[in-house]
Amino acid sequence: MKIVFIEPKSPNFHIYSHFRLPRLGSVLLATKARNLGHSVKVFVEEISQIDWKSVREADLVAISTITSTAPRAYAIADRVRRMGISVLMGGPHPTYMPEEACKYCDFVLTGEADETFLQFLEFVEGKRAKEEVQGLVWLENRELHRNRNQEKLVDVELNPAPDLSLISGFHHSKIFTGSRIVVPVQVSRGCPHDCSFCSVTGIFGRKIRYRSVENVMEELRKYNDSKYHVFFYDDNFAASPRRAKELLSAMLEAKTKFTWSAQMRVDAGRDRQLLELMKVTRCTCIYAGIESPNPASLREAKKRQEPEEMKELLLLMRKYGISVHGMFVIGFDSDGPDCWKDIVNFAKSADIGTIQALILTPLPGTRTFSQMDSEKRILFRDWSLYDSHHVVFKHPSMTASQLQSCQTKAHMAFYSFSKFIKEIRRGNLSDAIVPFYARAMQFKWDKQNYIYLKAIKLMKPFKEINVNIDIKVPVTVE
Repeated sequence: MKIVFIEPKSPNFHIYSHFRLPRLGSVLLATKARNLGHSVKVFVEEISQIDWKSVREADLVAISTITSTAPRAYAIADRVRRMGISVLMGGPHPTYMPEEACKYCDFVLTGEADETFLQFLEFVEGKRAKEEVQGLVWLENRELHRNRNQEKLVDVELNPAPDLSLISGFHHSKIFTGSRIVVPVQVSRGCPHDCSFCSVTGIFGRKIRYRSVENVMEELRKYNDSKYHVFFYDDNFAASPRRAKELLSAMLEAKTKFTWSAQMRVDAGRDRQLLELMKVTRCTCIYAGIESPNPASLREAKKRQEPEEMKELLLLMRKYGISVHGMFVIGFDSDGPDCWKDIVNFAKSADIGTIQALILTPLPGTRTFSQMDSEKRILFRDWSLYDSHHVVFKHPSMTASQLQSCQTKAHMAFYSFSKFIKEIRRGNLSDAIVPFYARAMQFKWDKQNYIYLKAIKLMKPFKEINVNIDIKVPVTVE
């Protein structure tokens, strides 16, 4: 069977637009299907364009989408179905909004699809009834049918390493100026925390499932070259400091040549041995979910961390030569019009290398979405705006325009000329370049989102009724 996997591009320009990194779901399923003898092709639109000739020759097209890429995913699915080809959709958005997704495709596969996708292929081949495919959802005679979800979480140890060469154009996708090829590697799934705005635990659960050190090292040996940079895709790479140290010790013993980075909580800095191992194994940066320096906002997010301790640990990481990309969220109910100042002041006092101020986004599947939806606070249901760069809800003490400006002010204040001079003096050229990049990206974003910015400025503040202004730009598929 010929199968084409598609990961749609984001409709809006955003901070990650120059980081052409694929999500691992599609390429993992493609690897498993290929190993079963199927002919597969993977197109990640952020990396390369869809080859429509390959699509026309396919027996099945599988589209994976997050919320912000859903409109484009639906447009692609419509075009493929008009060709007479079956379309399967999966990923976070179809998992949480299966009835909506079913309007644009033949089937939706919810949740983790590592095993259920293989069941679906058996159904397509006539070896299994569709009612026996766990997590499958479809419309039949205008009635929604939904099979029970799989009861057990996937054993990640049993998965093959995703074959990234299946992604069209992958090895031509490099970070920034083309210095290194960025390789995504996942060590674990799941997160023990349950932040109110995060949709991860709804799919992967709160129990962390780890691959063995040897299993991970087998994959890492393929990239043991200085031309690679490994990005560990885990939601919290150091959730278990012991396991993280075991892996890093194995990397040290293997004398790995690649640099690496990962997402992790700031409290990983409590373990000095871990920091030392991170340093000697060439960790260049950690992406830390700080969220807010405001204790009330942290409580609202269900984030158990103290601002003062975070600051101390961030300064300690800098002493170990580890750069920190601080990720903040703006728009909690306790935030006010000057919340951006608190973020900038905290980031500067903690000597954070780079920051990212994201706007709180009520993603389907999160408690934040459920609460705001029940309170009729959702302003826009254009999913393309749900990218953490647009205000899509009513805030209790700020207008949408005020909240939006907080993001701009935070970025422009942090990425100042003095920031450039500071990094030049300390010899940190990579962080010195970022202020120019960030400011240029902000100007470009403002220009692209002119209509949206005008729309939220015209909205009446704190209006009681549920405003729903449709400002969508028509999606076209080349």
